Amino acid sequence: MKEADFIMAYTKPSTKHRTFTHLNAFQRGQIQILHQEHRSSRDIAREIGCTHQTVLNELRRGTTTQIGPNHRRFQAYFPETGQAVYERNRSHCGRRLKLAAASEFVAYAEKKMLSRDQWSPDAVCGSARIDPAWKYKIRICTKTLYHYIDLGILKVKNMDLLNKLRYSTKKSRHRPNIKHLGDSIDNRPAEVQTRQQFGHWEIDTVIGKKSSDDDVLLTLTERKTRFTLSMKIDGKDPDSVDYGLKKLESKYGQGFGKVFKTITADNGSEFSGLVNSLTDQATHIYYTHPYAAWERPTNERHNGMIRKFIPKGRPISNYSRTFISQMIQAMDHLPRKILNYRTPAQEYKQELQKLVS
Repeated sequence: MKEADFIMAYTKPSTKHRTFTHLNAFQRGQIQILHQEHRSSRDIAREIGCTHQTVLNELRRGTTTQIGPNHRRFQAYFPETGQAVYERNRSHCGRRLKLAAASEFVAYAEKKMLSRDQWSPDAVCGSARIDPAWKYKIRICTKTLYHYIDLGILKVKNMDLLNKLRYSTKKSRHRPNIKHLGDSIDNRPAEVQTRQQFGHWEIDTVIGKKSSDDDVLLTLTERKTRFTLSMKIDGKDPDSVDYGLKKLESKYGQGFGKVFKTITADNGSEFSGLVNSLTDQATHIYYTHPYAAWERPTNERHNGMIRKFIPKGRPISNYSRTFISQMIQAMDHLPRKILNYRTPAQEYKQELQKLVS
């Protein structure tokens, strides 16, 4: 066989590929025993199956100075020390946090999340992405911002976030069957469900203290723009709700029917007079199925946001109309991902301009 043929036919090289693995606690214990027996680093390496340089590095990491009975200092290797130093070094490995490079943006995010507006991390990052002022500056994404909050390295804590700690597992329970008060949500036009058309609202009440003499918040949320209206009414009863709607009718005048094409309510007794309240308007009223809050998802979500400002059990009467107005204004000026980080107020204003043009 020619030399060239031999070279081509040889397919099993003897060179071994090095496989790098980290020492475990058991191997560190072996190193301690063998080292106490005054074995060389090469002997120890052969015994536990690693390179002698690995053994030398480990001995350097885990060797500490001790004081003996006669106050004489001596050095000894301890596997616990080696493991602790190893874990500390590992914690410093990997990709470095972007926190320092994006410090300006992080400060801006903290200010927005801790302000009275209480922006969410997603609202901060999303609005900055479309803001020309941040186009050429270093920013971080929503996921990273949440990660920094979870690590506890920002001024903002999870308890400061609007929704993150509010949700909990729901327990199902048997509910008695009750009948609908009026036209069922099943008969609601398809364009209401798709949110492509402006003028379809969801209505609800928010109570503070469970007391007959406390005020109640009447809230309405427009499905397409997510714009919210809210006002204090005297109680959770049909007459009080009727009073609130009459105030809205007075405010919008002849345009009420164009702005409020439909209103979807639950089967609460306070909404039993909605149809009669709006007999002079083109507004159509629909009722959800009993105990089906998810059929008014927009309104329910916004009521949850209100709870951040007005916790359950706090009397609504303790809060001024000015405070309520500022609270709703903050919600309506919060950038939303679903709106491409525009605010409900911007979308609502745009829709009103279409109606008058």
